[in-house]
Amino acid sequence: MKKLIVLVLLISISCKKKVEDKVNGVSFVSSGEEVAQIHVNPILDIHANYAAIMPFGFIPQTDSSELIFNSDRQWFGETKEGAKQYIGMLHKNGVRVMLKPQIWIRRGEFTGNLTMQTEAEWKKLEDSYSKFILLYADLAQETQTDIFCIGTELASFVKNRPEYWSHLIEEVRKVYKGKITYAANWDEYAKTPFWNELDYIGVNAYFPICDRQNPTMQTMREGWQPWKTKLKELALEVKKPMLFTEFGYRSMDYTGKKPWLVDRNEEKVNLQAQADATQVIFEEFWDEDWFAGGFVWKWFMHHDKVGGLADNRFTPQNKPAESVIRKQYAKIKKYGP
Repeated sequence: MKKLIVLVLLISISCKKKVEDKVNGVSFVSSGEEVAQIHVNPILDIHANYAAIMPFGFIPQTDSSELIFNSDRQWFGETKEGAKQYIGMLHKNGVRVMLKPQIWIRRGEFTGNLTMQTEAEWKKLEDSYSKFILLYADLAQETQTDIFCIGTELASFVKNRPEYWSHLIEEVRKVYKGKITYAANWDEYAKTPFWNELDYIGVNAYFPICDRQNPTMQTMREGWQPWKTKLKELALEVKKPMLFTEFGYRSMDYTGKKPWLVDRNEEKVNLQAQADATQVIFEEFWDEDWFAGGFVWKWFMHHDKVGGLADNRFTPQNKPAESVIRKQYAKIKKYGP
């Protein structure tokens, strides 16, 4: 009888789902100065439990093969020293971190188009990129960072050099023992070949969901359905949780039409559209077991000086969308396989 009870208990334990906190995150923008408590307090105020820290490597153009990174010519927050200080301050406040080193191409050209013309140039880029990523993988291990992102929106690089990326993942895992992801662009994730080798399917979720100037929440919900179906199918097929490595909307008209736009257009400010679009993405995804959470794009250090009612950019700070985020992040949510 005792053996039977033990067996039943073992089966029960093994069948329980592993549950973890939803990632209720912000994308914390690098600055030229150290992070102080006054800069972290607004993150705590919206109940965020994660922040993405984003040191940068710079490259002159889409066919350049060498990155400049961790340089004294960069802003403090874009360097290894700065990222370490940011992580330490966030951890001190109980905020977990995704370290997400990124490339910036001069004039803001799209990183997905980074393409070399010869095998020698590809090898040079790979060598430079590996040094960049492994420098920060080492920092992630040193600081016990919770998630490490090995790249952001590098579709052409991934498509042309898949073997390199599998090798890079192996090298990162030798250095860093936490969870790893890659931030695929919304139109790239379905073709990314190495999700099985990572811990999260990472997607920058700028999916077009509505062409209307002033969309209703119902219209945006309907616009999400085909994308949501495909995201869920991939998560269940690969058996890995889906993580929105970036998500967010601009506070402007047509916010759901091309949510990836970062240009300085003068489209009319529409604070309600941003708030509604943010609410819809929470309602559609945050209760799903296969969905791990995400990082709002984007959150600036000097909270009192950014965003506001006349701003049509991405940040939700000092806008109605901030209240939507605060309400959602205050909820205790879990996810599990």
